[in-house]
Amino acid sequence: MPRSLENKQAIVADLKQQLSESQMMVVIDYKGLSVAEITDLRRRLRATGASCQVTKNTLMRRAVEGDANWQAMQGLLKESSAFLFLKEDIGGAIKAYQEFQKVTKKTEVRGGVLEGKALSEADVKAIGDLPSKEQLMGQIAGALNALATKVAVGIKEVPSSIARGLQAYADKDSKADGEAA
Repeated sequence: MPRSLENKQAIVADLKQQLSESQMMVVIDYKGLSVAEITDLRRRLRATGASCQVTKNTLMRRAVEGDANWQAMQGLLKESSAFLFLKEDIGGAIKAYQEFQKVTKKTEVRGGVLEGKALSEADVKAIGDLPSKEQLMGQIAGALNALATKVAVGIKEVPSSIARGLQAYADKDSKADGEAA
């Protein structure tokens, strides 16, 4: 087997492995980026558990061939492509890419794939605009805390209301006794 064929097969196997570990894939056009800028993008993504790989579209086609989860990517494989493998913090990774893009102004999102469905550039941006997992958990905790507070106040109010009702009844009864005498 020729050495270059073995190398290509190893790259395809690596791509398949990364795809199997990813929740979402984003395809960007990286034309015009320097090695230093690609390194900066990779560093930013690594903090969110994501990675960036530049590879030939034909090798990515082979990696997604027959895989229903990633088949929708076929339409995005053109020109110079870099692939963002989003594994854990999808929103955070997209935000990291968007911050990088604001600085360089050299890349653009072609689209992405999530749960077997093709995503447009607008869809990817919308996912990036969602609050992070930590923010959502904080919002839920705040809502639960507010609900618990309202329930506690309501429960505390029941005995007070009963006491006021009994007092009003007792006052009414004593007034009636005073008038009868």
